[in-house]
Amino acid sequence: MIEFHVIPDLLYVIPAENHSAQDIRNILSSHPEIKFVSFAAVDLMGNDTDEKIPISDFMDNIENYLDGKAVQTDGSSVVLPGIATLNDGKVDLIPDANVIWYIDYNYEHIDFETGKPVGTLRIPSFLKHNNEEVCSRSILRKSAEYFESTIKERFLNDPTLCADYGFSPDELDRITLITATELEFWVNSPDEIISTEQLSISQELKESYWKRTKGVVRTALEQVILILDHYGFNPEMGHKEVGGVKASLNSSGEFHFIMEQLEVDWKYSDALQGADYELIARIIIKEIFRLHGLDVSFNAKPLPGVAGSGEHTHVNAVAYLKDGKKINLFAPEDTKADFLSRFGWGSLMGIMKHYSNVINPFVSATTDAFERLTPGFEAPTHTVASIGMDVNTPSRNRSVLLGLVRSEDTKYATRFELRAPNPHTNTYLCLASVYQAMLDGIAYALDSGKNTKELEAEFTKPYGQESNYLEKDRLYRCEDDIFEDMDSNERDRLFGTPAATVFESLSTLKNSNVAEILCRGNVFDDKLIASYYQAMLVRWEMELMEKIIPANLSLIRSITRSDDGSVGYDDRLWNDIEDLKLLLAKDTDVQASIFTRIKAAVKSGDWEKTSEYQRAMKNAMNELKNKYKTYCDNQI
Repeated sequence: MIEFHVIPDLLYVIPAENHSAQDIRNILSSHPEIKFVSFAAVDLMGNDTDEKIPISDFMDNIENYLDGKAVQTDGSSVVLPGIATLNDGKVDLIPDANVIWYIDYNYEHIDFETGKPVGTLRIPSFLKHNNEEVCSRSILRKSAEYFESTIKERFLNDPTLCADYGFSPDELDRITLITATELEFWVNSPDEIISTEQLSISQELKESYWKRTKGVVRTALEQVILILDHYGFNPEMGHKEVGGVKASLNSSGEFHFIMEQLEVDWKYSDALQGADYELIARIIIKEIFRLHGLDVSFNAKPLPGVAGSGEHTHVNAVAYLKDGKKINLFAPEDTKADFLSRFGWGSLMGIMKHYSNVINPFVSATTDAFERLTPGFEAPTHTVASIGMDVNTPSRNRSVLLGLVRSEDTKYATRFELRAPNPHTNTYLCLASVYQAMLDGIAYALDSGKNTKELEAEFTKPYGQESNYLEKDRLYRCEDDIFEDMDSNERDRLFGTPAATVFESLSTLKNSNVAEILCRGNVFDDKLIASYYQAMLVRWEMELMEKIIPANLSLIRSITRSDDGSVGYDDRLWNDIEDLKLLLAKDTDVQASIFTRIKAAVKSGDWEKTSEYQRAMKNAMNELKNKYKTYCDNQI
């Protein structure tokens, strides 16, 4: 570990207004500690590119670099299947001049001349293949631009819509989408093992949630918040989450056996900048905790049996008037009489109608994501929203997919909190799909001619009632705890059966209606959708074959008998355990094991069978672990 401290006088960002060639030359010339430049684009899997261009080369050819004529990569370095192929793999990196550029410092490499850490100027960029944009950042940019221009045109052509908010069409300047994410993650001392049982007990006793941080975790968290402030995030807070155990104190006064779940939040920004902030934050958080000897995991479910990590994503839209006034488009005229405006109800209806088919493929695209979305861990499983018990009682329901956040005292607070994303969700594509769904709902709400009360009645309709926009046999609003107040069958009946595997989630992208919504405004196209589908399908297959099955097999081999066989109860338990072990991992003359069936299905490209067998494997593994725990607890 190195001694690390926050250095206030470093150059952390270069704002958009200083991205001319001359400004960049002047800034970099006065900061010789910045030795490299890197163009950071994001492929369809959410991976960001990084390279080290010497600052001297960048300065000599800065005009070419800024015009996108000097940086190229090949298809093997980015995930763009079916687009950047072996015989047509050249991909250009085009700098984005409209967002903040930031400096990534290597605190372990000190510049001899300045005494400061060596920095790399990271320039958020777009990927172009054959002169077509093909990356996650470009999809979100196009989605935001399409949304904002479409809604601005609505306002300009509809004085009655403007009147809802108290302004006239000629007063409108622009529409802006606003977003913010809440980033949860686990930190641990990497060489020490803490049992899942300890973590589960601590979680049940709520020993960690919002408690005081201590020792090295406190130091690292405080440094993260301070540095994020230097990067312009305007951090709101950092705190302990529900997961974790109390660390032990050694004879040197240092904490060890560290395993804690934390969360860091920052203020909202426009859509593309907000997604960039999240990418930057993950890099900074991981690096600072590493410098203190702690490992950071952004996995959705890094540990079985305890809370996973979410990344609640907040969205709303704002109208800016020419006089500088800002108007929240989700907020109703009277916050004490209505939950939402017509615009807000349309946005909500669009998200909830299209979540499973249009949005979820970009939110839950890994097995890890589905492991998190299980009952009992404050993670959503079904597509249902909470808007509050009544207009004066804000939503506090943590069992739903989406919550309406609002305050009767201020219209600025009104927004949606989407609770399903996790830290490895591709936020760029998640937001783009959300905005496409919102536009569909807004068009219905405004064209229907319904007022806010009529739209509220349609959204909160009982199960089985006909709707002009929403499905008849679905319930879209619930203020009850859906885990405590109903069983799984009732949840599936009321809210729809959720996808259980990556293939089930991705398969909706093959639906022509889904593609039509995503492709409006040329945001997505068939080629991009097919490339994303293939990329995530291959990742699912590889994780299943190379990580999940081997890990399950290793666990099965560790399950051994430890009793003397004299108690019939133990015998019966062990026989059940043996049957499950055989079902999962042992081929016989009568049948192939589940593992073998999965491998055969993958080899033949039968993804429906692969998905079916994965669900069978998960159920059998859960039953095996539960029975083995019961068996072990019975030993004396």
